[in-house]
Amino acid sequence: MTARPAQAHGATRPNGRGLAPGPIHGPAGWSGPGRFRTVALVAPAAESPRRRFRALRALVEARTWLATTHAVLDLVVGSILFLSVVVALIVAFSLACTVILAPPALWLTLVFVRGVGRFERLRFAALLDVEIADPHLPAPPGEAWLRRQWRWMWSAAMWKEVLYTLILFPLSLVGFTIVITVWAGSLALLALPLTIQAMPGNVAQFGIIDVHAGWPAAAAGALGLLGLLAAPWVSRGWGTVDTVMGSGLLGRSATEEIEELEDRVDTLVVSRSHAIEIAEAERRRIERDLHDGAQQRLVALAMDLGMARQKMDTDPEGAKALVDEAHQEAKRAIVELRDLARGIHPVALGDRGLNGAIPALAGRCPLPIDVDVDLVDRPTPSIEGMAYFIVSECLANTVKYAGATRGSVRIDQRDDRLHIEITDDGVGGAQPALGSGLRGLADRAASVDGHFEVWSPLGGPTVIRAELPCAS
Repeated sequence: MTARPAQAHGATRPNGRGLAPGPIHGPAGWSGPGRFRTVALVAPAAESPRRRFRALRALVEARTWLATTHAVLDLVVGSILFLSVVVALIVAFSLACTVILAPPALWLTLVFVRGVGRFERLRFAALLDVEIADPHLPAPPGEAWLRRQWRWMWSAAMWKEVLYTLILFPLSLVGFTIVITVWAGSLALLALPLTIQAMPGNVAQFGIIDVHAGWPAAAAGALGLLGLLAAPWVSRGWGTVDTVMGSGLLGRSATEEIEELEDRVDTLVVSRSHAIEIAEAERRRIERDLHDGAQQRLVALAMDLGMARQKMDTDPEGAKALVDEAHQEAKRAIVELRDLARGIHPVALGDRGLNGAIPALAGRCPLPIDVDVDLVDRPTPSIEGMAYFIVSECLANTVKYAGATRGSVRIDQRDDRLHIEITDDGVGGAQPALGSGLRGLADRAASVDGHFEVWSPLGGPTVIRAELPCAS
């Protein structure tokens, strides 16, 4: 008599007539011909209470009422924008015959539309939790103000925002009608079985249909209940339609995002090659400073000590003088090495960060420098070092070339970006394209996806702004 295998945790699989023999594959393996296969039966998971009452919860969820509020505000905002922009465009184009008045009128209209775009992106984020990226790309460093205004006035992003202000009103009429009709109609039908009792003859006129007490009123109430359960999804669905329209007209298209990424890749490739050149030049500078400075002093120190040892027995006074000279040479070598190390990475920067290192740097400057460093969190060491180097180089240029009497350094932190501003009251005329120093600083900033711009008209003042990510 063959013993059956021990039954695993579970139950033996039935086949309609009893137990199923034969090789049956599954999680528990198989027992071979003539044996009984045991399988674990997993009971179907009980429906989650959250899923069971999802339709009821949707009625009170914030997302539902935010979407409904957004649909209602669409009509209010859309009507105001439609009227304002249409009137403004009519005025601007009616002035086309006047060369002086037409451009300012059109510019003011587009400035208003651009502000509307920013407001609408904030409204989408607040009510529908949809982040729409600003389609207007930042201006290239050093671009003239008039050229910058002309560029964004005739950009595709600008006129898509104009189109948004024109079609929001007719689209909001449709959305408002659908959403409010579903909510109001459902509530009216749901309350009909109760209110019909107060009607003359127990008959209520719902639209063009007369509803009597009894089963017609009950059917109307049931229909109202179904409509009320469906109303949150109607509001959310219209919110999705709004999101698609808003993202397409207020945000960046896929083509624009690809072009921006391609431009960023090209910029990073160029800035990376420039950063490599800068690093190589920095390495050669350090080698030169070591060779011409500290190394020569250490060689002289070794020679003085060698001669002092030879004269120790025959000329003690001469040996003592050589030792004194060697001691002074050693101290000078230490100072040069300390200055070289400070240029690579200052000790104050590592110990106290930019809050302590920048005031110390400004204190060593021969000009009076106003310093204002307001940082909540310390950036990464690489960004700290880059910010310190930018400030150091700009202050050095101020002392050498600007002819300034005073300057200032402002550093603060906004939106996870480090903002640096160095100003002086010098003669101005600084141009990154003409000098490798400022161009090198711009390349350093670009290598970490930062920005660097110089505003320095002839006669001054000079304002240098840099923006770096706080983490890199």
